[in-house]
Amino acid sequence: MADCDKYSRCRRIFYVASVDWGFMSHRLPLALHGIENGDEVFLLAADTGRREELEQLGIHCLHIPFVRGKGTVLQEVKCLFLLYKYFKKYKPDIIHNVNLKITLLGSLAARLSGNYHVVNAINGLGYCFTDGRDGFLQRLIRLLIRTILKAKSFSFILQNPDDMQMIRNLKLTNDANLYLIKGSGVDLDEYHYVKPVRKEQLKILFPSRILLDKGIIELIEAAKSIREVVKGKAVFVLAGSCDNDNPAVLKEEKLRLLLESGYIEWIGYQKKMFPIYADCDIVVLPSYREGLPKALIEVCAVGRPIVTTNAVGCRECVVEGYNGYLVPIKDSVLLADALRKLIFDFEKRELFGRNSRKMAERDFSIQSVIKETFYIYDKYQKRNI
Repeated sequence: MADCDKYSRCRRIFYVASVDWGFMSHRLPLALHGIENGDEVFLLAADTGRREELEQLGIHCLHIPFVRGKGTVLQEVKCLFLLYKYFKKYKPDIIHNVNLKITLLGSLAARLSGNYHVVNAINGLGYCFTDGRDGFLQRLIRLLIRTILKAKSFSFILQNPDDMQMIRNLKLTNDANLYLIKGSGVDLDEYHYVKPVRKEQLKILFPSRILLDKGIIELIEAAKSIREVVKGKAVFVLAGSCDNDNPAVLKEEKLRLLLESGYIEWIGYQKKMFPIYADCDIVVLPSYREGLPKALIEVCAVGRPIVTTNAVGCRECVVEGYNGYLVPIKDSVLLADALRKLIFDFEKRELFGRNSRKMAERDFSIQSVIKETFYIYDKYQKRNI
C-alpha cells in the first residue's frame, strides 16, 4: 500500500465496476492519472483474468463476483456484503461507481459503511429507461434509484443532457453535484486522424455488441434492402461480441442466419479497434439509447462519417449534415437512405470525416475527461479540510 505521508494529495480511490476488462476499456486512464499524482487506487470488480496486468500498473485488485445482467438475490447480497466489508476495512476517500447496477450496490454499501464520498458515473440509463419498457423490473429499479441514491453528498456523472435531466427530475442530490462529462474520452494521439482513400469496395462498420438495442436488426434490414443498388460497392462488417449476459442479446445462432457471405460479415470482438476504424469508410450505429458510445467518439477521432439514430447519447456524436446523418430509431428505410448517400459520395465522406475529427478534438479528449473527473474528487477533499 502507498505511504500517504509522501504525498500532499494522497487519497485512496476505489473504482467499482462490473468486470475488470470493462474498467480497462473505459476508466483505466483515470486510475493511472491518480497513481501518477500519488493516489492509491483500488479496483473492485469481477476478475476475468486481468488482475496481474492491472497490479503491474499499480492498481490493487479486490475480486467482487458481480453478475452482469440479472443475478439472483443471493448473488447480489453477497456482492453487497463484500463491498461493505472492503469499504469498512480500507476506508476509501473516494468511491467511484461505474454503471447503473454497480451504482445501486456501491451506493447502498457506502451508506451502510458510513461513507458518503461517492461519485456515481451512470454511463447510460439503458435497458430500464428505453422507451416502451415499463415492466415490474423496470419499475422496481426506478424505485431503488429514488431510495438508495438520494443523498446530498453523492455526485453524479452523466454522459448526455437527457440522462442528466432525468436524474435532476428524480431530485437525488443538489444540482451542484450533477456533472455532464461527454463519455469516457479518447486518446487523440492513439486514435489519430487517418485520411480516407478511394476504394472499389467500401467497408461499412458496425462497432458494437450484437444487441437488439443497438439496432442490429434494423441495420441488417437496411443493408439487405440496398444490396442491389450497391452492387458490390460496399460490405458491412459487424465488429462485436454476442453479449449473452445482456437481456437484449441477439443470440449467435440467430445472427448467423441473418449474415450474407461477402456482404454482411461478422468478425466478433476485436481487442484493437484502431486498425478496424482506420480501414473502414463509414460507421453505423442505429442504437435505441446510449450514454455516449465510446466507439463513436473513437471513430470521430480517426475521422470517419457516422450514421446513427437521433437517440439519447447517439445524437451527441453527430451534427446532422456536418459529420454524419441522424435517422429515427427503428427505421431501417431511412437508415438505408442515409447509408446510400454516403456510399456514392466520396467527397462528402471525406468532409464529414474531417469534421468528425474536429468534434473529437473539441469535445472528447481524454485529458478533458480526466481533468473534469478529478475536479469532482478534489471537491470531496476540500470538504474534509
